[in-house]
This record gives sequence, structure tokens and C-alpha cells, in this order.
Amino acid sequence: MSLTRRDACSLIPVVLAVGTGFSRFTTQDDSLSSATFAFASLPVQESDHAQVRAVIKGKLATGEHIEVHETTLPPNGYPHPPHRHVHSEMWLIREGTVEITINGASHRLDAGGVGFVRSNEEHGIKNAGTGPANYYVVAIGPGADA
Repeated sequence: MSLTRRDACSLIPVVLAVGTGFSRFTTQDDSLSSATFAFASLPVQESDHAQVRAVIKGKLATGEHIEVHETTLPPNGYPHPPHRHVHSEMWLIREGTVEITINGASHRLDAGGVGFVRSNEEHGIKNAGTGPANYYVVAIGPGADA
């Protein structure tokens, strides 16, 4: 069997692919895996103003960055002063009453309420009730998993 120059050249991509372990033809999936998170097993971080339980942090299979945590605030407690950042956030109020401020406007939410702030808008949250306030934060977008 004779090998022409054309035949030899047509084998170059195959030889390169084998030599590199097919790295050009496969991609590594570094996205978060499916999982469940029992509340009792979430690690707790305490500060003067809040208890925070980290739930998940990473990149979705579709490319968005995500971070989820649960926060418990004492009466009049707040996690930090109003601020802004690139990622968007959603609050899912589980217990108590909170006041969410978005661009200077205050909104009161009770258990079952949901708040949302889009990228780069100033926002803050504080406990506006007489008992503990408990809520989940879902942050999505650039920097959410930083």
C-alpha cells in the first residue's frame, strides 16, 4: 500500500488529536453537580448581626455563577449596610418580617414573600419584626460565586 502526500496530510489532525489526548475535542465540565442540602448539616457562621449558613457556590452548567445562603437575623439586625454589586439577588423570606431597601425605597415582606434586586442596584435588608427573621439569598451572575 502506498501513501500519497495527500493521504499523509489528511492524517495530521488525527495524529495531533491522539497526541493531545483529544483535548481539542472534549471540554471539562466544572459546573456544579446535582445535590441536596440538609438544613441541620449546613455550617453556621456567626457575627454580631447575623447567623449565616452557606448552601452552595459555583457555576451552573449553563455558565451562570450562583451562590445560595440562608441567614437568620435578630430583631433590628442586618447583615451589612446597603451596597451594590454586579450579580443579581433574590431573597426568599422563610420566617419573620424583613424590610428590603432597593435604591432608597423600603419594602416590607413577611414569611413567604420574595424580593429581587437586579445587577448594580443599591440594596439592603434588615429584620423589621420583633422575633427572628430567616431568609434564603440566591445570587446569580458575575462574581456571585466569588
